[in-house]
Amino acid sequence: MAQERAHAAGHWHRLEDGRVQCDICPHACRLHEGKRGVCFVRMACDGGMVLTTYGRSSGFSIDPVEKKPLHHFLPGSPVLSFGTAGCNLSCRFCQNWDITKSRDTDRLAASATPEQIAEAAVRHECRGVAFTYNDPVIFHEYAIDVAEACRARGVRAIAVTAGYQNAAPRAEFYAHMDAANVDLKAFSDRFYRDICGAHLEPVLETLEYLHRETQVWLEVTTLLIPGENDGELMLNEECAWLAEHLGPQVPVHFTAFHPDWHMRDRPPTPYATLARARRIAHAHGLEHAYTGNVHDIEGGSTYCAGCNLLLIERNWYEIGQWHLTDDGHCPRCGTRCPGVFDGPPGTWGARSEPIEIGG
Repeated sequence: MAQERAHAAGHWHRLEDGRVQCDICPHACRLHEGKRGVCFVRMACDGGMVLTTYGRSSGFSIDPVEKKPLHHFLPGSPVLSFGTAGCNLSCRFCQNWDITKSRDTDRLAASATPEQIAEAAVRHECRGVAFTYNDPVIFHEYAIDVAEACRARGVRAIAVTAGYQNAAPRAEFYAHMDAANVDLKAFSDRFYRDICGAHLEPVLETLEYLHRETQVWLEVTTLLIPGENDGELMLNEECAWLAEHLGPQVPVHFTAFHPDWHMRDRPPTPYATLARARRIAHAHGLEHAYTGNVHDIEGGSTYCAGCNLLLIERNWYEIGQWHLTDDGHCPRCGTRCPGVFDGPPGTWGARSEPIEIGG
């Protein structure tokens, strides 16, 4: 078995009984020597805590930024994407279960230092590096080091996360991020408890923190599962909360579920469900609501909140028509489109391209 790479971890404290408590997320795992937390990758070691997967990945790929999904952050640009192993949630519907539920760290065959990742991003002309596939919350130290190395080279850092963090590590983490897509699993603590092994409130706290306390560009995604979190009442409650607490300009993505992991008994999400969720979002004043994981040019495109002009046309992850000034304004009415724009769109398109970094 390949030797794991243990790296000193922060955000923990010793308990009176000799155990070590991890403070990275609300699980507050209390661990005896050599034991691992819920996430599997943070472990009690030598009276402290280590991250066992620092510098190791399940693989690197260049993706369109829209795949994260981020529709208002440097549209059309390529981002270098990677994850590690493990997760601090236990979602029964996980679409990346082969990574997040892996207990075989030999899967992490790709190794790279933060500097190697930053150099590769520049070499491949990526505008950003995305921590994705599994949650960067659990590889906190590695993600921050990569983000710092990337920032020094002019490359942005993107977190794709469930937002299940405690306050202190959250503040440290997002001081290094430029954009985030937070996966709001459902607007129901029962759903979080029974299906994800977590709770809703810490995620809402992360969303509010990002909106009120940081300059991180934020978008929100909810994967709609038939019969679980797609009810009209729940969607109305979610959209009302988002509009009140994050404001009308936060982009919201409603994406289609496909049967996977331990929820193979559910059907795929009908397009009509996604379209209904988008209408509900608009009814609550959310200006930019999208459908995802389906072919829906209208639901994937960006329109001006002032005059409804088509600003950015999307066909899956392909950028089509572009009617937006370089600094992000509508050319017809002058309304500012919220987001991070700095010129014409990128031309990466829909392709994903695996790459090798390091050894």
